[in-house]
Amino acid sequence: MAVGTRYARKCMKLSEVISTVTNLKDGTLLGPEVIEVKRIVGDLSGYWLDSDAAKKQANDLLYITQSWFPVPEETEGAILWGNTTLMPGTVGDEYFMTRGHWHKKRDRGELCVTVSGSGLLVLMNESRETRFEPMSPGSTHYVPGYTAHRTVNTGDEPMVFLCAWPADCGHDYQAIREEGFSRRVRRT
Repeated sequence: MAVGTRYARKCMKLSEVISTVTNLKDGTLLGPEVIEVKRIVGDLSGYWLDSDAAKKQANDLLYITQSWFPVPEETEGAILWGNTTLMPGTVGDEYFMTRGHWHKKRDRGELCVTVSGSGLLVLMNESRETRFEPMSPGSTHYVPGYTAHRTVNTGDEPMVFLCAWPADCGHDYQAIREEGFSRRVRRT
């Protein structure tokens, strides 16, 4: 089989290309392939320092994600797109945060662009060294491979950001659930 024929079978037909709409004013996605997921404080049971406060706030909305899947996850060479709206608040003195994750294919990176609100991008390498990058409207962040990442809302309004990631990267939430990050963000 010729290389061109093999390549053509892997490519989508132009008639199959699907598009979506990203509202750049508020970060929302609209389209048939967009999946929305809501997380509450109780979904992160075991992540919070103050487990009593977490139980009392278990039903509080924590964040909403919208992900656009124009191709299946695991599609090599494809890129997926989504957003997160992370609510303001604390559990005890710990700011609202996302679960955080490693990529299963650890060498894969990710891009994040902040639309509104303010907070921090928490980055941790495999040696558990952790650093923080401030997130504010327009800030653009590269999450390198071999780096666990999560976001934290330190502001008084929802923090909205857009992300692009390789479709084949996979997400390892379990390692973060078991080992956590080496540093936390707390209100002082």
